[in-house]
Amino acid sequence: MSVLTRDEAQTRARLLDVHRYTIDLDLTSGDDTFDSRTAIRFTVRADQDATDTFVEVKPAELRSATLDGHPLDPESLIDNRLPLKNLTPGPHELHIAARMRYSRTGEGMHRFTDPSDHETYVYTQLFMDDVQRVFAAFDQPDLKAVFDLTVTAPEGWTVLANGITEHLGDGRWQAATTPPISTYLVAVAAGPWHSVRTEHRGLPFGLHCRRSLAPHLDTDADEILDVTRACFDRYHEKFDEPYPFDSYDQAFVPEFNAGAMENPGLVTFRDEFVYRSAVTDTERQTRAMVIAHEMAHMWFGDLVTLRWWDDIWLNESFAEYMGYQTTAEATRFTDTWTDFGITRKAWGYDADQRPSTHPVAPEAVEDTASALLNFDGISYAKGASALRQLVTWLGEKDFLTGINNHFTRHKFGNASLADFIDSLADATERDVHTWADTWLRTTGVDTLTPHITPGDNGVCTLTVDHTGSRPHRIAVGLYDQDLTDEGRLTLRDRVDIDIPHPDGGHPIGKRPALLVPNDGDLTYAKIRFDPHSFHTLRDHLSGLPDPLTRAVVWNALRDAVRDGELPPADYLNTARTHLPRETDLAITGGVLTFAATQVADRYTTPEDRPAALATLSSLCRDLIRRTEDGDHPGLRLIAVRHAIDVAAQPDTLAAWLTDGTVPGGPELDPELRWRILGRLAVLGATDDTAIAAELANDPSATGQEGAARCRAALPDPDAKHTAWQAMFTHDDLSNYLFTATARGFWQPEQADLLQPYVTRYYQDAVALAARRGPAIADAAGRWAFPTHTVDPETHRLGEECLRDADPIPALRRKLTDQLDDLARALRVRRTPTLTEA
Repeated sequence: MSVLTRDEAQTRARLLDVHRYTIDLDLTSGDDTFDSRTAIRFTVRADQDATDTFVEVKPAELRSATLDGHPLDPESLIDNRLPLKNLTPGPHELHIAARMRYSRTGEGMHRFTDPSDHETYVYTQLFMDDVQRVFAAFDQPDLKAVFDLTVTAPEGWTVLANGITEHLGDGRWQAATTPPISTYLVAVAAGPWHSVRTEHRGLPFGLHCRRSLAPHLDTDADEILDVTRACFDRYHEKFDEPYPFDSYDQAFVPEFNAGAMENPGLVTFRDEFVYRSAVTDTERQTRAMVIAHEMAHMWFGDLVTLRWWDDIWLNESFAEYMGYQTTAEATRFTDTWTDFGITRKAWGYDADQRPSTHPVAPEAVEDTASALLNFDGISYAKGASALRQLVTWLGEKDFLTGINNHFTRHKFGNASLADFIDSLADATERDVHTWADTWLRTTGVDTLTPHITPGDNGVCTLTVDHTGSRPHRIAVGLYDQDLTDEGRLTLRDRVDIDIPHPDGGHPIGKRPALLVPNDGDLTYAKIRFDPHSFHTLRDHLSGLPDPLTRAVVWNALRDAVRDGELPPADYLNTARTHLPRETDLAITGGVLTFAATQVADRYTTPEDRPAALATLSSLCRDLIRRTEDGDHPGLRLIAVRHAIDVAAQPDTLAAWLTDGTVPGGPELDPELRWRILGRLAVLGATDDTAIAAELANDPSATGQEGAARCRAALPDPDAKHTAWQAMFTHDDLSNYLFTATARGFWQPEQADLLQPYVTRYYQDAVALAARRGPAIADAAGRWAFPTHTVDPETHRLGEECLRDADPIPALRRKLTDQLDDLARALRVRRTPTLTEA
């Protein structure tokens, strides 16, 4: 398939104005394909001579194509491009009829049959360049048009789209004409949906999910709608432009590759957000943030859309920042920035230190395949962090004025970084152009290290060393030990500092027990501690009063481990000391996840891993004991989940599974039952008969995934062979079942059994990615990579693959990142303990 280049898009944008698409889809023609008919009305600009261009379509069969009533040769379709020859200035009309394939990988028109009740659902995910899998289009974001859509669906189905839909009878549905939007934002979701409908501010709002999830959606519908209404109202306080579409539907769809997609008027979410098992309040907060994030896109991305994919940050960084900020302002979830700091921000830091790093706003993204790789921790987390720093430096009033300038100037159009910076510049005296150059055009993570210089009369001076090139406005927290409670630390002062220092050091009085640079987490930088502060943290970290400050500290310790400055065992010991007293769910979950999946599974040698797991098991037991009173169900759930994941012996888990409960609670819901069974499979303490019995009790889609993960985890040669064949040979696993199988396959406890597959991985993954495309390539690189094989030979084989095997871009990016993480793990394993150092 040919990918669209930046130069081709710019050429076509100079040539054409696209006005209207009339699309007719027939979803009743079979299980494998559907029919698609498209009429495109467009104009070749008057200043152009007769010229050539192309339209994109990727059909199973191109049945007919006519241009201005004249037939085009279907055989002229090459890859996904149909040539349009000798176009003269003036209006034109293109008609294309095709048979299109349903997808099982979450790309294009995805089709899913629910194993619980055998009902079928389809939905589109047209992001980047997958619209051509559904209908013919001039597929680039700056050729906006209005869309008229009709759909023929089986009886009993409901069709959802970007605008309000009307059932015309006989399975025919018509959607209201859209305002001008980009092709990648067109959306259809069809099936026997369970729907919850209401109105807000005169607009129809709806929630939709599979029928088998109806009881779970109904349980949470009030919470979801309360969040939706609160965010909607808050955005109308922030933004001068009103919500620009005729309705707001939120569809929770199966086997969705992303967290959600901002289709105007029809946001699609992965339906794991319809919780069928117990979740923590932090997970509910995450769902609220995603709702806020996608709603922000109605303005950032949908009303005003990037001109080309080098300005992804204009979509994602803004939605990410607004999602966290607006959730904190408008809902009961007021601690969103703590969760961002401990989980999301680490994603940005990690991505920014790999060879594949890129600026938040790169100078040029050459084609759509390259652009797809930039939807990562840099475009989301780093970009949102940069915006948070911008608001700190600029002030929220001027920031919002600049945003509203931008919306007014470019509504229903397209804009670039330069356009946005000009809008900001008109709202402030500050030099935002230089800010953009230093923050958005550069790569890497700055490092801030505080120093205290003793002075006369006990007055100390604070300076902050700065490794990097960006200016920062930060707060430095000064903490003293509480005289009434030696385990607690009290905030003496927060000192606002501009870096580089404009006027030397800052007098701070007597030396504090602890200095925390970037207290409040308002900038994007790694921090280090002076020796006195580090000594204080080892004993008193949990005594810090503010969870966001504790998140900053835990992130700093995480970075120190990854950089080889703090031994992994010391991180575990710090967690063992302080996490039992932690009250914040996001911090508890984030620290335990890093400790288990990175420190124990990757950064610790096989010889030392049992001791690491024992430390984590002991920590989880302490948390479980602490929550026996029932007052902290979220903490208890986190502790139980992690106790399962790090268990080295099966007896306790087997007893929980038999009893159907953890002593003192919680009772085992489907998620916990599959989690326990998965760990028992890893430990060789269950078999396929038990897995089949569990699946019979829970035949849902998530049950199917649980069974696939458990079967792949069994320490049995036949089970491993079957799982490998399913992933890399048969090509019939959906995207979710592929991921589930891959997540079960590689286990640190099974290194000897899995060794033959390490050498097979690279060749098989390259071939698979070429056959099945970017979504499966991404899954193969992320989940099917032999993550726990931390040795030089695995790294050598990977480098050889990148050099000689020519993987498609999506897999190449994942392998590049995995190999860099592997090399980092090898370095970290050589970190001496503090006593050795």
